[in-house]
Formats: sequence, structure tokens, C-alpha cells
Amino acid sequence: MNRRLTSRGKERRRQLLDFATQRFAENGYHPTSVAEIVQGLGVGKGVFYWYFDGKEQLFLEILREAQQDLRRTQQKAIEGVDDPIRRVELGIRSTMAWSSDHAEYYKLTQFAMTEERFVPALRKGQDVAVKDIIRHVEDGIRCGAIRDTDPLYIAHSILGLTTQLVRVFIHERNVPPAEVAEEAIALVLDGIHAGDRSSVTSS
Repeated sequence: MNRRLTSRGKERRRQLLDFATQRFAENGYHPTSVAEIVQGLGVGKGVFYWYFDGKEQLFLEILREAQQDLRRTQQKAIEGVDDPIRRVELGIRSTMAWSSDHAEYYKLTQFAMTEERFVPALRKGQDVAVKDIIRHVEDGIRCGAIRDTDPLYIAHSILGLTTQLVRVFIHERNVPPAEVAEEAIALVLDGIHAGDRSSVTSS
């Protein structure tokens, strides 16, 4: 549902998204109703349905905005950086920090993976992430910094490794994100570096 919103309308929509995110993360998607969301904010259902078609569309919007926010964070971290290896490193660091700061989105993503209706949205976000990584990998291959292999394999490897380390070490074991980032960077750079791998170190 696309509407032209006033500043007040945008603020109200943001309140609905933020409140619903917390309720979904705390209580789960299925137990959380539209009635609970509007009651928690002290508004009527008509206000909710002005902005969203229903609970499913609201949840999809939360996922989409989370993916966009992570991507903006990554892009800001690498802004103005020419070295593709450095961009990969900074992208990993920003991903770990963002994931640690947004545990609620991790919970919602884990749930979304179990619901077929939400999987396409997750895959779309993954496809965008892979394309972003491929750009850095191709730049690295062209300048000789990254070994010459299929960029798609490298991009999926980086995404898969960082996703798994986020799950296990940040959200399950509560390891500081900076520490997890150091390990991730060492593993990634050792795998993609075009030179003597024994000489690869993280900065």
C-alpha cells in the first residue's frame, strides 16, 4: 500500500513498525495480533489499516526495512574506500556490529525462514547482498588482489560464513561483535587473497 504521507503520517507509520517489531521479537509473529499492536500504541484499527493491508504485509515491511538499513550501514562504512579488500573487511565489520545492535531483527529473520510466505523476501535480500559483494570481488580480481575464480562462489562463501558466525557467536554465545569480525575477516581474507596466504593479516 503506497500513500503520500505527511510528516506526522510518517511518524505514525514508524511507530507502528517499531512497536510491532518489538512485539513480534518478544512474543512471536503468530501470537501477536493487530489488536494487540494498536492497543499497545493507543490507536484504532483504522489507523493501522491506513498504513498496512494486514499483519503479513506489516511483517514483510519490517523485513524489507531491516535489509535496507543493514545495506545502508554497509555502504556508509565503505564510502570513499577504493581498495576492494578493505571494502570487504569494512563490510564484514559493519555487518557484525549492526547484527549485534539489532537482535530483534535476527529473531524475526530466523522465524521468517520457517514460513514459506516470507522466504521470497529473505531470498530477495540475499540476492541484493550477493550482488553487492560481487562488485567488490570483481574489482579485487581485476586489480590482482583477489584470486581469479568465479565471483559468485566467493560472494556466497562470504555471505554464508558471516551469516553463520553472526548466528552462533553473536546471538547464541554473546561474543563481542568486534571479536567475531576479526575472526571472520581472517577466514575470508585467507580464502580470497591472491598472494601468499600465509602473509594475510587483518588490520
